[in-house]
Amino acid sequence: MRSSAIFCIFLFTMSLTHAADQAFARTDPGVIEVKTLPAGRLLVCEGEGDYFNQSNSLFRPLFRYIQSHDISMTTPVEARIEPGTMIFWVAADQIEKADESNDEVQVIDVEERTVAAIGKRGGYSQSNFEEARAELLQWIEEREDLEIAGEPYAVYWNGPFVPGPFKKFEVQVEVRR
Repeated sequence: MRSSAIFCIFLFTMSLTHAADQAFARTDPGVIEVKTLPAGRLLVCEGEGDYFNQSNSLFRPLFRYIQSHDISMTTPVEARIEPGTMIFWVAADQIEKADESNDEVQVIDVEERTVAAIGKRGGYSQSNFEEARAELLQWIEEREDLEIAGEPYAVYWNGPFVPGPFKKFEVQVEVRR
């Protein structure tokens, strides 16, 4: 309960300020695009089952990790759906602080990657994810120059105190040209 309260306060504060660094540029609502995500260091917490049934339990270990290592939060937060996985990007000037994995959080480095992304506005629900996912996959299917190279995942830009109609999110999937 205490961790949930800290999580809510933390994300509320993030939504009111621009203190959190952005790991990469957001795809605006209503836009579908291909973009390159930078190489970076990620903090990863994986659970069992579906993301939408356990996002709070995924956040707590990540929050403990960034708090104990004095790491600044960045946006966005990535969510892999099955198995449920929450991913934080580590800001470039904080990488040396995220130097080792523990029993709950993996520290991984990723190379630059190309993704197709659809920007949306709305609550972070399974139905909104699935609707955006279907639209993105249809868009890719209609293009001859792109090949899907992974599973679609969610990218969340706002905290829980931002009302649903004002939240911004993306669905991304890695692609090859």
